[in-house]
Amino acid sequence: MSVFEPLTIVICLDHASVTGGQAKVAFDSAIGLKAAGHRPIVFAAAGPVDPLLRDNGIEVVCLGQTDLLGASSKLKGAVQGVWNAPAQRALANLLAGMPQDRTIVHVHGWAKALSPSIAPAIRASGLPAIFTLHDYFLFCPTGGFYDYTAHELCERRPLGLSCLATNCDAVSYPRKAWRSARLAMANGLVGLRDMFSDFVCISSVQRDLIAPYVPGGARLHAISNPVAAEDLGPKPEPASGDMIFVGRISPEKGPLLFAEAARRIGLVPTFVGDGPAASELREKYPEARVLGWQKPEEARKALRAARALVFPSRWYEGQPLTVLEAKAAGTPVVVSDVCAGREEIVDGETGLWFKSGDAADLARALTAMQDDSVVRKMSNASYAAYWRDPPTLARHVERLEKAYRGMQAGARQGIAHGATGAAACVSP
Repeated sequence: MSVFEPLTIVICLDHASVTGGQAKVAFDSAIGLKAAGHRPIVFAAAGPVDPLLRDNGIEVVCLGQTDLLGASSKLKGAVQGVWNAPAQRALANLLAGMPQDRTIVHVHGWAKALSPSIAPAIRASGLPAIFTLHDYFLFCPTGGFYDYTAHELCERRPLGLSCLATNCDAVSYPRKAWRSARLAMANGLVGLRDMFSDFVCISSVQRDLIAPYVPGGARLHAISNPVAAEDLGPKPEPASGDMIFVGRISPEKGPLLFAEAARRIGLVPTFVGDGPAASELREKYPEARVLGWQKPEEARKALRAARALVFPSRWYEGQPLTVLEAKAAGTPVVVSDVCAGREEIVDGETGLWFKSGDAADLARALTAMQDDSVVRKMSNASYAAYWRDPPTLARHVERLEKAYRGMQAGARQGIAHGATGAAACVSP
């Protein structure tokens, strides 16, 4: 078989519309794979179907379900989350009709609508499968290796005694118990994690975090998310504008930490976004400018106009797209030293790192960013660093193709599932 023979890629995820980064990356990948001559098929549980997919000629199989939060009752959502029987049947039927020697199953998400029921469908097909790590629900009950109650990173072993005894869920301990039981069933009884011979990691932070938990012999691929950025040239006035936060205003993202650090130095912080911590932010820091969600083009304009992006995330984010978009716009970034966003920033050159959760250290970094000469230098360096090697959709697709071909070779040798030995890191 020629290495240039087109592939069929069945792309599995929870939603058929863009509800977050998982769907956005999956859909961009589908569009790029289609343009490269392949046949992507999007398989999703929850509707509606995004017009973007239809407009780009992407085949879609959508079950028209709700996700777990949208279920008509908590009981119905809990049952679907543990075992989505219609999804199992539909995926099994779809995969049974795919060409065995040139089909890849690529899963982007399962925890919000599809459930672990996709495992027996993939196993019955015998097709090679790969998983992109947008979150950590395949390894951690709450999906983040983060204690959402204590607001700190979690270093407990997933499903160990300490983990099971700790209420770290953002909602309640009963939900944590349900999620723990689901994960134990998914990987212990159903073998969902073992369905994947390959995993896509979008940062070194992520790769190091999940390496102890992936199946033996699994291949870990470093493949950046694609970023659709326009080259606007270096900023004419980089030292103007506000210091801004862009994204979901939730505790693990660190918005209150930014507001506190800004208050300490007399700076008015600007927030583009909304979320569960927005009310607390407004109440505790009335001086903050909270603009709410903006249209994508308006958010991009805000990033371009900003003096600096502040990214104070307190958890192991895989690859924050906002950080990359800021670099592309020539905007320096002040970033927490625990999230993967730090990998995109050279401390002291294209932005500044600060100690995660430390308001005083963040205040230090914000003070440094008030120096116009520092901002101008970092702005030019950020712009140049991004456009030397931009993570375009074409490059993303090329790296996916390389991973898929390796999976095909492994499948022909009979090692697609149940491989043994240490996990292998594969360069893009």
